[in-house]
Amino acid sequence: MLLKLLKGKIHRATVTAIKVDYPGSVAVDSELLDAAGIMPYESVLMANVSSGARAETYVIPAPAGSGTVKVLGAAALKFNPGDIVIFLNFAFYTAEEAAQHKPKVVLVDDKNAIERIL
Repeated sequence: MLLKLLKGKIHRATVTAIKVDYPGSVAVDSELLDAAGIMPYESVLMANVSSGARAETYVIPAPAGSGTVKVLGAAALKFNPGDIVIFLNFAFYTAEEAAQHKPKVVLVDDKNAIERIL
């Protein structure tokens, strides 16, 4: 049996831009993705702290150090610039792997720079 656990999390990032007319996804500063162990094109659940909305999509890397969090495509209808968002990334683990697993949780400041990693 496999267990679905949190693999990586970017906590309380600020949406910097939206663009509805785009095929989909969310562009995220690649430094944040690397720190959270989230690969380009990997699935994420986005939780909008400001509105309660949720959307599932995939990430594309934005330039490192840019602070970019740009919601693209239909998900942009649920987010606005300035909204606070949490990115949740999950993976499947065996029971043995799960017993040793610790997710990478990245806390960011109001400019989407890394404050600390838990």
